[in-house]
Amino acid sequence: MAANFRKTGVLAALTAGVMLLAIYMLFFYLPPVRSGAGEVLSGSFRIFFFHMPIAIVAYFAFGIVFAASVLYLRNKALKWDIYARSAAEVGTLFAFLVLITGSIWAKDAWGWYWIWDIRLTTSLVLFLVCLAYLMLRKSLDEDEKRARLSAVFGILGFVSVPLSFLSIRLWRSAHPLMFGGNTGGNGGGLEGAALQLTLLINFIAYFLLFLTLFSVKVQNERMGEELDEKKYMESGESA
Repeated sequence: MAANFRKTGVLAALTAGVMLLAIYMLFFYLPPVRSGAGEVLSGSFRIFFFHMPIAIVAYFAFGIVFAASVLYLRNKALKWDIYARSAAEVGTLFAFLVLITGSIWAKDAWGWYWIWDIRLTTSLVLFLVCLAYLMLRKSLDEDEKRARLSAVFGILGFVSVPLSFLSIRLWRSAHPLMFGGNTGGNGGGLEGAALQLTLLINFIAYFLLFLTLFSVKVQNERMGEELDEKKYMESGESA
């Protein structure tokens, strides 16, 4: 256990360092971003450089929930349930940040914090699925039943991830698509090494942040399970 704490400490320190680098690059290294017509975009576009990585990390987190849920139903090992619920809690935080940063960007770009665009709507659905997963876990007392039903819900709810990711590729959307084209004709891209490097560093930073929070959550869950088991054994001995 002590070794795990040391590893988490090293990971946290690495995360802090890369996060500071990402912030520096975003505000001091990143050159003015121009549109396809050559116009300099407003400073709010810088939100994209952490809005997109946060969104991808949220997808990744629910991917862990999906994989861990499948593995739990397959072999009933407690560790997979711990991984699933830990990823779900951290992933819900990232899904919430996607909505917040997206709304701030939308206010500057469209004049409204929220419109019922297909990408915004499916992102909201993903967040609500995450909340429903956590609420389901809180509503059940029996450990095995909670883990089993949560695993089923985690597998079924994963459909919200490809639905959100592919939404602006399948339907017309006001949301910009930075990589590849879409049916709405509002494709785009990031040209220039500075822009691409800044985006890459932000991806690494938020991925490391997820790993750090996930690692801390897993350790807390394991300690909680060990404490509950110890209390159960002590109560059995006293009886």
